[in-house]
Amino acid sequence: MASLHVGNLGEYLREQRRSAQLSLRQLADAAGVSNPYLSQIERGLRKPSAEVLQQVAKALRISAETLYVRAGILDEKERDELETRAVILADPSINERQKQVLLQIYESFRKENGFETSSYEDLAEHPDAADGRDADPKQTP
Repeated sequence: MASLHVGNLGEYLREQRRSAQLSLRQLADAAGVSNPYLSQIERGLRKPSAEVLQQVAKALRISAETLYVRAGILDEKERDELETRAVILADPSINERQKQVLLQIYESFRKENGFETSSYEDLAEHPDAADGRDADPKQTP
């Protein structure tokens, strides 16, 4: 099988897994994917969906957005925007109304500076996330 050259996603995942001191099997179990499928991702033979990347990121306790960038699903500017929004939404020191106002201000500044706003929900609709051709056999449709 030829490598898909999905950035350096596989190498990065392997480094993160080793840093977390997890075996391939342990990470596969924690992420809810099969061991062979995860091995193929690490070797660059499979391009995982956004959903699988999110599961792996959660198991490794790293940013899913970072994996999306490495997989070519998201560009760095979009990642920065999503991470900024996530930090605002996760801040326990401000209430929900304040969070929404802050996000509206942030969005207005981005528009004023000529940046489009993107939506995290768009990732779920990304063609690579939904085509299912390389779906993990351990995953149920």
